[in-house]
Amino acid sequence: MVQAFVIVLRESFEAFLIVSIIVAYLQKTRRIGLLPPVYWGIAASLAISALLGWLLAQRGFDPLWEGVLGLVAVVFVSTLVVQMWRHARYLKRETETKLDALSARPSPWWAAWGVFVFTVLMVAREGIETALMLTQVHHPAFVLGAGLGALVTVGMSVLWVKCSHLMNLKLFFQVTSLFLLLFLGQILLYSFHELSEAGILPASEAFHAATEPFSPDGLYGRWFSLATVGVCLGWLLLAWVRDRLLKSSQSAS
Repeated sequence: MVQAFVIVLRESFEAFLIVSIIVAYLQKTRRIGLLPPVYWGIAASLAISALLGWLLAQRGFDPLWEGVLGLVAVVFVSTLVVQMWRHARYLKRETETKLDALSARPSPWWAAWGVFVFTVLMVAREGIETALMLTQVHHPAFVLGAGLGALVTVGMSVLWVKCSHLMNLKLFFQVTSLFLLLFLGQILLYSFHELSEAGILPASEAFHAATEPFSPDGLYGRWFSLATVGVCLGWLLLAWVRDRLLKSSQSAS
């Protein structure tokens, strides 16, 4: 449940920030006529994400498919998480630069189409990440966790609109990125566990038996979520101590 909560919270809020940047920029540059393509792009992104989630949910249990899909999720999501971690501070500027080039096209039709495609690509990316990672959550209460993540996202979005200065986005993305990367480590191990069950790895039976305790239902795998939460809480504690020490040194000087 914890994995589903963090996944939906992070990806949904990231999508909200992207949409808010797009809408705010078009309003600031008086290109209100390009807002409908943004809304249609959001709707198309949600449809694409829902369709992907439905298709993945229909796959049934197949060790080979589970293993391959897990590897795809690890490569795709880890790349985007690292990219977001490195470029989060430039997200607003890069988004506005691309939007300016697309919306400044002489043909209104091409400008609208460019904004629509840009919105779909940016928002659907978050939906695809969410769908890929949620398929790797095997806890029976993952629906509850996903619902709570969506609910908290709504609350954070409202807070962002009314008082964005109270939110430390850098720390938010650092902690959630750390959680997702640790979760992807478990997915990677579980993927090879499933591939060994499919019998396509050397010494598959021995490897499958050795990794069984680390699977989501295994002896050690069940405690992985709690350990991950502990690491993230430790990161938050270190960040708080660092800020306190920094403020103390600044006040002393």
